[in-house]
Amino acid sequence: MSQQPIIAESELILNPDGSVYHLKLLPEDLADIVIKVGDPDRVAKVSGFFDSIELKKQKREFVTHTGSFNGKRITVISTGIGTDNIDIVLNELDALVNVDFKTRQVKPEIKALTVVRIGTSGSLQADIPLDSMVVSEYGLGFDNLMHFYNLQFNQMESAITESAAKHFAPLPIYTAQSSDDLFNRFKQHAYHGITATCSGFYGPQGRKIRGALKIDNLLDKMQDFHYDDLRITNFEMETSGIYGLGRLLGHHCLSVNTIVANRALQTFSKDPYKAVDEVILKTLQILTK
Repeated sequence: MSQQPIIAESELILNPDGSVYHLKLLPEDLADIVIKVGDPDRVAKVSGFFDSIELKKQKREFVTHTGSFNGKRITVISTGIGTDNIDIVLNELDALVNVDFKTRQVKPEIKALTVVRIGTSGSLQADIPLDSMVVSEYGLGFDNLMHFYNLQFNQMESAITESAAKHFAPLPIYTAQSSDDLFNRFKQHAYHGITATCSGFYGPQGRKIRGALKIDNLLDKMQDFHYDDLRITNFEMETSGIYGLGRLLGHHCLSVNTIVANRALQTFSKDPYKAVDEVILKTLQILTK
């Protein structure tokens, strides 16, 4: 059996206390169930439902609480916005469980984390109401993250990508799938379909303030896209990166979205905080059954 190569200090950076660079976490700080939120303030919202909290850490926008809910150990961590931060967080979470920080070698047995994003999102379809929950079966990536990784896309991912690339030309696109097991556990409780992941909030989501847009009818094109019985239900800024990297690294990932805006009807939730709290609690309950 050949020895694993040593990962250079420049490639996996550790802090003086031995914690991973951006997240400032040690391997023992991390639970096997990880909830990801974008907003650092939402970490306390999630951990507020915990029965107990054993750890609180923060570096930059990355806030982490680890505790327990219904007898299961859970970590909740904030990522900030966008797939660039997802690249940091997922790679460092993976390193925490699958790299020996003392030898700087990949461990012989690879661990799979359960990683669930709880985020806010805008619905693209008139029939998906405000304050509802949407789980993403596929992430349709309008970001560029997975173009830098050698993920072997499955048949369904490739087929959706081929269809979407024609529909949304000239935008570069990829598709990544959720965890079958997690999706099947959640789908009966939520709307579900394809989630489009955009690389920004304004132009990439069809908003025009002053800057001219390359595709003026982007929202219409998103609402009209179908592949078999799948449609784009909503859009946000992280799902495709989570699914792509999760598949590449062997983790079980799901994106759970609270619909706070309906772009088809141009409406916004009257109480988004209550809606998010309800989705957080429901997600925790499903994960710990």
